Order: sequence, then structure tokens, then C-alpha cells
Amino acid sequence: MKIYRDSKSIERDLKILNLERQIAWEEMKNIKEEYKESLRPLNWIQSGLKLMGKYGGFMLLKKMMK
Repeated sequence: MKIYRDSKSIERDLKILNLERQIAWEEMKNIKEEYKESLRPLNWIQSGLKLMGKYGGFMLLKKMMK
């Protein structure tokens, strides 16, 4: 437990805690937006197309090697 000797140190710590709270809130809002963005159907389709393209390229390369 911290013991305060004057009101300036209390005010300083309160300002620091308030800023830390605001930073944490903004980080949570950012995480929420990233999560919402990752769940959009367009992102799923793009990921699926990329995966299919890589798989198709691999299969083509495999057939060429035979």
C-alpha cells in the first residue's frame, strides 16, 4: 500500500491511472474492430480463395513433377 505525503502526488497518480484507463479502453475498442473485421464474409472468401490457389498451385507442381 502506498502512503502519500502530499496532494500533488495523489493528483499525479490519479492522472496516470486515468491515462492508463483511457489507453486500455482505446486498445479494447481497436481489438473489437479487428475482431469484427475478421468475421466479415468477404474476409472468409478471400482467405478461402488464397488457400485454394496455393493448393491448386501445389497440385499443378506435383503433376508436373511426375
